[in-house]
Amino acid sequence: MATAAASRGRSAGAEPAGQDGRVPTPPPADVIEPHTWTDEIQTRAEFDRRLTTGSLVGLTIQGLRLDLDPAPDFTDVEVAGTLFVGCRFASRQVGADLVRRGANVVPPFSGLPYPTQPPHLYTPEELAAGFAEGGFEAMYDNRVYTHFRAHGGALPDVREALGQRLHDHGVDNALADATRAWLAIHGPQSVVGVMGGHAVRRGSRSYRMAAVLGWELARAHRLVVTGGGPGVMEAANLGAYLSTRPAEDLTAAIDLLATAPDFTDHDRYTAAALRVRETFGRSVTPPPDGTEPVTAYRADSTALATGDLDWAGCGGLAVPTWLYGHEPANLFAGRIAKYFSNAIREDTILRLARGGIVFAPGRAGTVQEVFQAATKTYYGTDGASGAYVFLDRTYWTTELPVESLLRPLLATSPFGDLSDTVHLTDDVHEAVRLLVG
Repeated sequence: MATAAASRGRSAGAEPAGQDGRVPTPPPADVIEPHTWTDEIQTRAEFDRRLTTGSLVGLTIQGLRLDLDPAPDFTDVEVAGTLFVGCRFASRQVGADLVRRGANVVPPFSGLPYPTQPPHLYTPEELAAGFAEGGFEAMYDNRVYTHFRAHGGALPDVREALGQRLHDHGVDNALADATRAWLAIHGPQSVVGVMGGHAVRRGSRSYRMAAVLGWELARAHRLVVTGGGPGVMEAANLGAYLSTRPAEDLTAAIDLLATAPDFTDHDRYTAAALRVRETFGRSVTPPPDGTEPVTAYRADSTALATGDLDWAGCGGLAVPTWLYGHEPANLFAGRIAKYFSNAIREDTILRLARGGIVFAPGRAGTVQEVFQAATKTYYGTDGASGAYVFLDRTYWTTELPVESLLRPLLATSPFGDLSDTVHLTDDVHEAVRLLVG
C-alpha cells in the first residue's frame, strides 16, 4: 500500500527495503501477483477446442460436466499427465480408462453440499436457495455451514479438509476470472475496501452512513469490497447495489430492512433482505461458460456497453467465510467469494483493496484488519494503494485510539514516512473525496 511518501523514500536513496535491512521486502512480484494459467481449462468451450487437437497432455481440467451431451470421446486423445479435478464423466469406466492411460483423476467428492470446483463466484440467489421453501435452516448457505460444523469446523477431518481446500482453490480461480476484466479497464486503484462492525443494526446512523458510502463509491465507478457479513459490510454492499437509483430509494430500502434490525433473528433478517431484492431487482446471473460481463465507461462516464449492468455495479464484491456462518448471508453483493478458510479470506480482501480502505467503527475484528492492513503497507507487500480513511474521528481517537499507534508505525516504514496514509473524518462525503479525488 505504498503512497507518494513511499515513492519519495525510494527515490531519496533510502536503505534497501527489509526487516532490519536483512529480509527482502516486498516479496518478488511473482509471489503476490495473480497468475493466468494457460494450462488450466475451466470452460466446456475451451475443453472442446483443446480436444480437437488430439492431446490434453499437461492440462488441468477443472470442474467440468463431461457427462452431458455431447459426451467427449477420449478414445484417440493423448491424456498422459492430464489432471481432471472435480469433473463428472459419463460413467465410472471413462474415468478408470483415463487413469489407466496415464491421466490423474480427482473426482468430485460425494456427500458434500458444496462443489469442490465452483465454476464461478456465488450469487445472492445461490446462497439464498431453499429459503422460500424451508426458511433459514433450508437455505444453501446455512446447509453448508451445518455441514461445516458437523465435520470439525475450523479443524476438519482429512476428507473434509481436502474438499474444502479444493473448493477454496476454485473460489480463488473464479475471483481472478471475475476481477480480471474489471481491473484491466479501471485499474487496481479502483477497488476500495469497507471494513467495520458486524453488529451494527440496520437502520442505525452507522448503517445509513455506510450505505451512503457504498452508494457514492459505486457511482464513482469504484468496486466496493467488503467482508460479506452483516452490519457495516451489508450496508456498504447495499449502497453499491442501489447505486444507479436515487438516494430516496436507498433510504426506502434501509427503512424496510430496519423492520428486521438484528442479524441473530435469522429468518426475519433474511426475509427482509429478500423483500428488498424483490422490490428493487437487478441481479446479474453468471453466464454458463463462466465468463463475466463487464461494463466499460468513456471518459464522460457514459457506458460503452449496453444491456444489463455488470455485477460490480450491482452491489460490488463480498468476501465472507463459513467460519462465521452463524451470521446470515449478506445478500446485496453482486458477487460473493465465500471461503472456508478465514485466513485466505482476510488476506484476499486486503490484497484486492488497492484503492484504499474505509474503517468504520468496529471492535476486535475490525482492529485486527486495521493492523493486518498496516503490516502490508509498512512492508509494501502488495504494492501501491490508496488512503486509510477512519470514519468517526472520536471513536478512532478516543474510544479505540488506533491512530496514536498507526501513525508512528507507518512513519518508520522502510519506504519512508507513510503516516500521511491515515485520514480521520466524520463526513462520508469527505471520505469518498479522499478515495476518489
